[in-house]
Amino acid sequence: MSTEQIPAIDVHAHYGRYSRQGVDPKIEEFMTASAELVVRRARLANIEWTIASPLKALLPRLEGNPIGGNEEAAATIDNTEGMLQYVVVDPLTPATYDQAAEMLQKPKCVGIKIHPEEHGYPIVEHGRKIFEFAARHRAVVLTHSSEQNSQADDFVPFINDYPEVKLILAHIGHGWDGDVSHQIRAIQRCRHENVFADTSSARSITPGLIEWAVKEVGPERILFGTDTPLYHAPMQRSRIDYADLSDSDKRLILRDNAIRVFNLNLGS
Repeated sequence: MSTEQIPAIDVHAHYGRYSRQGVDPKIEEFMTASAELVVRRARLANIEWTIASPLKALLPRLEGNPIGGNEEAAATIDNTEGMLQYVVVDPLTPATYDQAAEMLQKPKCVGIKIHPEEHGYPIVEHGRKIFEFAARHRAVVLTHSSEQNSQADDFVPFINDYPEVKLILAHIGHGWDGDVSHQIRAIQRCRHENVFADTSSARSITPGLIEWAVKEVGPERILFGTDTPLYHAPMQRSRIDYADLSDSDKRLILRDNAIRVFNLNLGS
């Protein structure tokens, strides 16, 4: 069958109001979407499940409300068909650890989201506690990468010490210094097969980038993500459907890897 018929799983999404200092208000409006709108766009692209965190927990930069955002997400996503939840952990807001411990028991909360850049902390200083916590809960962790506070290589010592944790380095090709290889090189440095990268980067539209990533680390380590509503989910889906990859590789990226990483019971 055509790969467009594969019900995809988007492992990197958001919902809510986008807010960033210095950004044109019209762009902020374009990048804002309710959970309902996020799911409606996903359905246009045959995305069956969208795993999301609330923008309220992350934005504006250094001013997000992770406690309130997580509470809102638990209620919103629980009542939104086709959406699953990341609980946001911010080590500068210690109460998010207890909140996450409780929410990870809920069936629709399938992982932890961290964002060193938006919350303003270096992962090298706080990663040990985050990964100790994630290991206790056998959690999947999605993190922004690779800017100064979240350089992909800085995660390697932590993830090597905690093989119980599965880590997704977001945004293949994104790098504060223009180097497109950060996420992939970090995967190659890890001792265990518990580190992955997602496709949720504006760089992903660069011809050859996704194909290069698959060649370097294998299709089993690449997950489909859109970063919706910051990007248009159907466009991101098309990048995988029309990639210069085999249909079996595309199926792994679009769906099967996510089922395995998150231990989802969704059928075929």
